[in-house]
Amino acid sequence: MKKLCKFVSGLCTVAGIAFLSSLYLLDAAIPDKINILEGEEFSLPSVPAITANLPAETPYTSGDSYQVDVKLFGSIPVKQVTVSVYDRTSLIPSGRPFGLKMFTEGVLVVGLCDIDTDLGPVCPASQAGLKAGDILLSIDGQEVDTNEQVAFVLSHCNGKPINLQVKRGEKLENLSLTPALSRDGLGYRGGFWVRDSSAGIGTLTFIDPVNQVFGGLGHGVCDIDTGDLLPLRSGEIVPSAITDVVKATPGTPGELRGQFVTSEEIGKLAVNCDTGVYGPIQGEYAQGDPVPIGLKQTVHTGDATILSTLEGSEPQEYTIQIERISLNDESNVKNMVIRVTDPRLLAKTGGIVQGMSGSPILQDGHLIGAVTHVFVGDPSKGYAIFIENMLSASHTAGAAL
Repeated sequence: MKKLCKFVSGLCTVAGIAFLSSLYLLDAAIPDKINILEGEEFSLPSVPAITANLPAETPYTSGDSYQVDVKLFGSIPVKQVTVSVYDRTSLIPSGRPFGLKMFTEGVLVVGLCDIDTDLGPVCPASQAGLKAGDILLSIDGQEVDTNEQVAFVLSHCNGKPINLQVKRGEKLENLSLTPALSRDGLGYRGGFWVRDSSAGIGTLTFIDPVNQVFGGLGHGVCDIDTGDLLPLRSGEIVPSAITDVVKATPGTPGELRGQFVTSEEIGKLAVNCDTGVYGPIQGEYAQGDPVPIGLKQTVHTGDATILSTLEGSEPQEYTIQIERISLNDESNVKNMVIRVTDPRLLAKTGGIVQGMSGSPILQDGHLIGAVTHVFVGDPSKGYAIFIENMLSASHTAGAAL
């Protein structure tokens, strides 16, 4: 009898540990923040046994937000989440290429270098405490926005110390730099390189037909040397066309190559953030048939399609599979793992290539996200972002207009 009791006790202990482990996994799987559409009830189709007791008043209207207790089988507490209510938004999915011209706020320090002087190599920037990734905002109290402005001040300082105001992360720093006289005849130099602009080709994800705002790329425009987000001062987007495709192979990313069709401005850049670029748009690029958005809890693994342009300026629809969904991922842009299954796309590109970032993803008649990154080791696979993460930033762009 004692052995039987010990055996039953052991089973109970194992069952208890397994149950607690299941609750822990549920907690990790359920997002801390969930958006629902106006008039909808809370639900998580991927976890049907989960319920939440929202306030009694219905329907829930856009702008409402609630703290709700999520329970398993209606009685076992799992966690508390924030539920926010969105408009029943419909967006125009695009997939068209666009040209991007961007100018920075201040200039971005992309690297430091030694200056060859009569006393040997020195780096005034390093001595002053300047670092790659700093944003140089002003010199001696005068704002600088171009490489030429920085070069002019350095060449006319006669070797006297200059005061730099830089933005490092979220902090402002004041540094004193004494330029060095170069032996190569180029005059006084600071020992640092800066960048003031960027240009390239990307894919337009959506247009909000109500606010006439676009969203594209699904990730921010970053400096190629530092990897830091470029601080936006101004910019525009122009029509472009894809002229060539460099096919991807395992270990070697491919790319879409294109050109600006005209210099005609079709939109302005208002926001450059980790989830993409956003701003007002007009003309032909702002036209199309809207489709409803699908929020992250409605996305499921399985069949989906993307819209992308491989030639010219008109997108085509290609099949993909959604293999993994991360509802509570810390990343704003790597929310899904997708795999290209369309034989036409695989034959042409090898999978996902640079320039396809921003290609909209459709599932069950809803716009649910966009392509963001490729797996270099397996270009048939990549990451994607939830559309609601991009939509939040587009609202910021609309408010900034």
